Amino acid sequence: MNYQELENWHDYEVESRREILALLRQIGEKHELVRLLVKGESDVCVTAILDIDPDSDTMVLDRSVDLLQNERILEGGKLHCETSLDKIRILFSIENLRLVEFEGSPALRADIPPTLIRLQRREYYRMETPVSNPVRAVIPLPPSAVAGAGSGVFPLRDISCGGIAVLDNQLQLATATGTTIPNCRIELPETGPVTVSLQVRNWHDLTLLNNKSNRRVGLQFVDISRAGMAAVQRYITRLERERNARMAGLA
Repeated sequence: MNYQELENWHDYEVESRREILALLRQIGEKHELVRLLVKGESDVCVTAILDIDPDSDTMVLDRSVDLLQNERILEGGKLHCETSLDKIRILFSIENLRLVEFEGSPALRADIPPTLIRLQRREYYRMETPVSNPVRAVIPLPPSAVAGAGSGVFPLRDISCGGIAVLDNQLQLATATGTTIPNCRIELPETGPVTVSLQVRNWHDLTLLNNKSNRRVGLQFVDISRAGMAAVQRYITRLERERNARMAGLA
């Protein structure tokens, strides 16, 4: 998760204090792990919710086993968290962290977040894109790729509201996790181009049915606009309708 995601997903924001308390309590009761981003993906503490106290409007989390990391957490100000509940992604921010004793052991206390993001399963459900008429992404290439080539055109393998996967059969794209590529353009049929920055999240090499090799690169949306996200959602909905029609024998 990058720090801009909480803003990108404000359409899924939960503001009801009663619902927020219920969700956080369930996360704690089901012992779901919580990723606490101290300094982005480079410094992550895996913790858990130990207690919810509505009277003091605070929550208690397990502290890090790394004492230096605990110091960074306390100095971090507003920190971002990511967890899940029943396979639904939950994002929220916490602040005013302090060390406390909880049931005889050191722990962290923080203010209960005023809002959180609750993403239903379908928001990150990946839809495969057509092979016969592939959607294409125009992505700027690193200087080391091909001399004089500014951008490359890559067919999409799949798409979700969180990002895309492209096929890179000439191995032109950077593959270092966390590399952010600005000014990428995704050409969505009947919708038009969506311009967005993409961050490399993963990659792996594939062997196709014809024994040729290819590379799948997973890319996460970084700063997609509301209009861009709406376009992506419309395209995914269209793909779902077409798939359902084929399955029903109507297309």
